[in-house]
Amino acid sequence: MESSQHVAEWNEAQKIAISVDLVDVAKKQLEFLAAVDRNRHLYDGPALDRAIYRYNACWLPLLAKHSESRIFEGPLVVPLDCEWIWHCHRLNPVRYRHDCEELYGHVLDSFDVVSTVQGISGSQTEEIWNKLYPDEPYNSDLISLIPEDISKRIDSLPKYTKYDLISAVKRQIPFFYQVSRPYIKSDLFIKEAEARYKGFLYLIKRNKEKGINRFCVPTYDIDLMWHSHQLNPVYYSKDLIEALGKVLEHDDTDSDRTKGKKLDVGFSGTTKQWEDTFGTRYWKAGAMYKGNAPSPITTSPFSSTKICKKAVSSNEKPLENFIQDRNVVEVFLEFVDVKNLPDGLEGSFFVLFSKSQPDAFFDAKRRLSILSESREKNVASFQCEPTGELLFELMSHSSSKLSLRRSPKTLGSAAFSMQDYLNPVSKLSIEKWLELVPSSGTISTKPILLRVAISFTVPVPAPYTLQLTQSRPVSKNTCFFNLPVKHQHAKSWTHVTDENGTRIISLQMRDIKTVKNIENLGKEVVGLLESGETRTLAECMENGWSFMGNHWLLHLPSKSKNDGHIFELKGTKTMKFYPGRKGEYELRYHVKQGNEMDFLTAVEFSIEDPYGKAVALLDLKSKLVWAKEKWMVLPGVILTFIASDTVKEDGYEAIISKSKDLNVNDTDEEIKRNALNGVQLSSGVCRGDAGMTKKFVVSSGGCGSGCGSGCGNAVNSGGCGSGCGGGCGNMIKSGGCGSGCGGGCGNMIKSGGCGSGCGGGCGNMIKSGGCGSGCGGGCGNMIKSGGCGSGCGGGCGNMIKSGGCGSGCGGGCGNMIKSGGCGGGCGGGCGNILESGGCGGGCGGGCGNIVESGGCGGGCGGGCGNILESGGCGGGCGGGCGNMVGSGEGMKLTA
Repeated sequence: MESSQHVAEWNEAQKIAISVDLVDVAKKQLEFLAAVDRNRHLYDGPALDRAIYRYNACWLPLLAKHSESRIFEGPLVVPLDCEWIWHCHRLNPVRYRHDCEELYGHVLDSFDVVSTVQGISGSQTEEIWNKLYPDEPYNSDLISLIPEDISKRIDSLPKYTKYDLISAVKRQIPFFYQVSRPYIKSDLFIKEAEARYKGFLYLIKRNKEKGINRFCVPTYDIDLMWHSHQLNPVYYSKDLIEALGKVLEHDDTDSDRTKGKKLDVGFSGTTKQWEDTFGTRYWKAGAMYKGNAPSPITTSPFSSTKICKKAVSSNEKPLENFIQDRNVVEVFLEFVDVKNLPDGLEGSFFVLFSKSQPDAFFDAKRRLSILSESREKNVASFQCEPTGELLFELMSHSSSKLSLRRSPKTLGSAAFSMQDYLNPVSKLSIEKWLELVPSSGTISTKPILLRVAISFTVPVPAPYTLQLTQSRPVSKNTCFFNLPVKHQHAKSWTHVTDENGTRIISLQMRDIKTVKNIENLGKEVVGLLESGETRTLAECMENGWSFMGNHWLLHLPSKSKNDGHIFELKGTKTMKFYPGRKGEYELRYHVKQGNEMDFLTAVEFSIEDPYGKAVALLDLKSKLVWAKEKWMVLPGVILTFIASDTVKEDGYEAIISKSKDLNVNDTDEEIKRNALNGVQLSSGVCRGDAGMTKKFVVSSGGCGSGCGSGCGNAVNSGGCGSGCGGGCGNMIKSGGCGSGCGGGCGNMIKSGGCGSGCGGGCGNMIKSGGCGSGCGGGCGNMIKSGGCGSGCGGGCGNMIKSGGCGSGCGGGCGNMIKSGGCGGGCGGGCGNILESGGCGGGCGGGCGNIVESGGCGGGCGGGCGNILESGGCGGGCGGGCGNMVGSGEGMKLTA
């Protein structure tokens, strides 16, 4: 606890002189590290090797010339790649000083040098650079380098450092992740960090004076200031010699945080020394280690220069107007000591803490021990809204056997107002005694006092969590990209609620008639606002889904640019959606368990985040949306609503398990992703203007160019030929849909396919020979049929367990069930053929109705009339066979 001695020690520490403005340098350092992270080619490979060469061959000699006598008025502007190497070199101050003195006779300082990140023109520097190094451009393209052994070029230099700069860079790469949190940039946080840095140096000074050899470990706010100090090597050396009598080394070679290892022991020792010396806590909210950086989302940086659409105005954001803006803070809490406990109390003491008004981030009552009582250091870390009060209840639990089964007794309580410190922010760390209000039955001669240590971060915008709940079951047959949707009941809505259960908006999928083809139904998502107003939020278009009146467009990625994402959303921003949990939503960071394939991560790509920033997580199974920023809420909710109708409870695999005939390994996650994606596996690419409506094509020949409204689902199919107008329906183990298939091919399962030029469509073909080319009016429904021959004019009607409709069947074949089929050249049609031998080739006017008959022979001119339970109509039947009922055979006619 803090005493007058502690205050004196702290004041003494603040007297340590720092010759540079650490607050300003720290802010610039954060900007620089962010710029390097946007150029990750400098982290490894040929670009890093070349940067090290340029640093030794060009930058250090140029800096040495300028430091001896200024080359020109104005500062030197250091190229980004050279500055990165220079940055890492200076963070080993002892080695940097040694190298500079050995190579150039004095320490090369950062005075009169600025970063390219600061936006200052480097034309003067570039001019002198090009004169000195004509073979090495000032702004060198380090992205498309061919790997080479750069060490030989470095060895040929007259001066260069032998320091392992590659290892130095590798050690610095993880630092940016630890200091990239938004609240670290705030003036208050950095100013407090500067004061804590002086306290850190003071501890090292005291250890040196007492002859104590202790490895002191900084928190990340202190380390940020330490780095900032080292980036000014001359002033750093001067300040440290004055304060400590020597230049302090910066040992960052050890990264093992295992308990009992050097870092762990050093941090524990530093913590104890700090708290003993200054009487305050060493830990600080927002400054502690937050684990390893998440795995990279992609290794391909965003390079588009396309200008996004204008920002959406407030009246075009129907949902955002109903979402309350909130902030969140990170809180560290420790109970240090308790005083004036009632006499005679025995047992253990602890504190229950909660919020007076539970919020979306902290709505529990948690237990924490007291350091002075338990002799164990326990610190609670949590997030909450910076409003209301924290409530503390001091509890006692008797150790006597008679009281073991009794509930703990409340001795008193106190409240801590967060708003007093955070609205506005005045201080980020507080340690004080709180007087407890005694509970009934508690008798104490003095008020019970509880020593509480609290640390906050600066409030930042809070993320959003939305739940989608259906008011009643809806069709699970709804498909993602333009598949037929069963009509939903007018009162069937999906309600979107926030963390507190407050309804934000309600959504509904509706069928709409499209302008281009009024026979086909399109889809739209409508939203019911709290005011009762209904707005269209999304519409399914030929090239994807349009969100919020064309302000966002959701579409499939091009195959050539696919880096594992399955959708793209473009509008005011560019986003890609990846299967599973990515970035900071990785499983180790996100506590919610579940099948990875139930999740989609929305990743924003921009000039500021070329490698992607995870901005939302969509749980398609539980229908939950976690959005980091307000603008992402509505697109995330709409996409979750659409996609979760497609994905059943078992994840993406439901897409490819709807048919028993799909020969796909359910454990192949890549196939599951691509089935949802529409990316074809083992197939030709989807060509031409076959836009969003490719549907799902697995092991298929592909969707031909000009495929208008879609190819449906093509699985193990020959694909959909070019010019397929209305769509090919569902093709599973089918020969495919031929080119020029006008109205569509319906559903083809284990079928020979639909031939080219199939005008009106082929209907449904299941275990059929298919529909021949030139099938004009369509082939109707063909189940276990030989198919419809080429040139089938008016259509083949319905063919079930039939031999099919022969080529040249003019007017159509009518309905053929368990029939031998309709022979080639059947002019006017074959009528209805049920359990018949069929209609022979050349049947001119038609065969009428043939039921349980031997059929109509070839060359049947005027038709066969109705043949019921008859032997059939013989070949060459000129005027027709009339009506034959119960006849052994048809009459044989001659010319």
